[in-house]
Amino acid sequence: MALNQHKIDVTDRVVGKLKNGELELFLENQSIGICKLPDNIQMNLEHHFEAEGQKIYQHVSTTEGRDAKYTDCDDGGWC
Repeated sequence: MALNQHKIDVTDRVVGKLKNGELELFLENQSIGICKLPDNIQMNLEHHFEAEGQKIYQHVSTTEGRDAKYTDCDDGGWC
């Protein structure tokens, strides 16, 4: 019996995480490499996300106050 080498396309399963100016690449939980990013990289993000420095932030709405759980009720009292 002989072992044969094959090449399998895993592109759609690879995930990248930004860290220290690099894009760390993972396949499931296994680190598979890095991609160095230029200092002036431009990111096109959805409207409620923002890139600043080496971080990506999401803009979210939060509630404040004692009865914050009732903020989404309509005039009829349905929440």
